Amino acid sequence: QVELVESGGGSVQTGGSLRLSCAVSGHSYETYCMSWFRQAPGREREGIATIVEDDGSTHYADSMAGRFTISKDKAKNTLYLQMNNLRPEDSAMYYCAAERFQCMGGAYVETWGQGTQVTVSS
Repeated sequence: QVELVESGGGSVQTGGSLRLSCAVSGHSYETYCMSWFRQAPGREREGIATIVEDDGSTHYADSMAGRFTISKDKAKNTLYLQMNNLRPEDSAMYYCAAERFQCMGGAYVETWGQGTQVTVSS
């Protein structure tokens, strides 16, 4: 059983940066990738970035590439999302997830974290 706990959210001004963390406890052999998602009020959940457990390869949603960077510290068993040049439209609840298939799809999530709020003011 995998448990995920996010932290690092907060309020920043446009152009600012935040680094989100997702502490991973437990282990599952069914986890294929670790991903970040976000959901703003009234909007659908969207995948941001993912990192494949086996080879560490990373993939990003087209709209996120360049400003967001996903990484994982294996020694600390912690997933990160570095977010730069933040914009008001990035305001949302951010979640990490352990997925079994279709990374960033959200349909085969093994475990969700509780979320951390990011608010970007203009």
